[in-house]
Amino acid sequence: MEGRTYRIKQYPLELGALEIQYIEEFFGEFDRKKTANEISARLEGRAHIIQIAEDRLPDDPTQIVPVSFKVGHEIFAEESDLKLGDLVARLKGAVDFEGRRVLYSWIGGTRSDWRGQGHFRALTEQQEAWALEEGFKEVVVKTKNKFYGMRGTLTHLNFDVVKYERDPVDNRESKVYLSKRVGPEVLQGHQSERKITQAV
Repeated sequence: MEGRTYRIKQYPLELGALEIQYIEEFFGEFDRKKTANEISARLEGRAHIIQIAEDRLPDDPTQIVPVSFKVGHEIFAEESDLKLGDLVARLKGAVDFEGRRVLYSWIGGTRSDWRGQGHFRALTEQQEAWALEEGFKEVVVKTKNKFYGMRGTLTHLNFDVVKYERDPVDNRESKVYLSKRVGPEVLQGHQSERKITQAV
């Protein structure tokens, strides 16, 4: 939102995993919430970014709370992790891994009371800035067709649908894969003012 500076805190692995486990308790739409152990196991040994947007409580501006989060990590053409191996296999032909670093925007969301205020955009733009600095060439996201708000947000952020897997029973459960190329021109399109701090 114009004239606003978003507060984003970037976390090291163990502390970040615990914070994400905590904040996911405030999100009702996820079928199964991630544990800190799951998050640590997924991110250990690979490039990753854990970030949380914070804001003041409307009825108590002295209190600052986490309102939105985003976690991304590198994925490789060859993955030993079964879930990531399956993801990469599904992306073959839609995303080029050869000689390129690819970032998977894994989990994220915004608490319902703070949606529509630009926090998720700020997190996404900061993730893109980090990805560019780290040498990534593309950011990939997977969502479900039924998450219309998320799909709309990603479209607004210039993510392109690269693959659609229709669910044979319920089209709302169909998987949607989106991606965005990362280059200097991406930063020129960023709209959010961000204040970044490192959690310790």
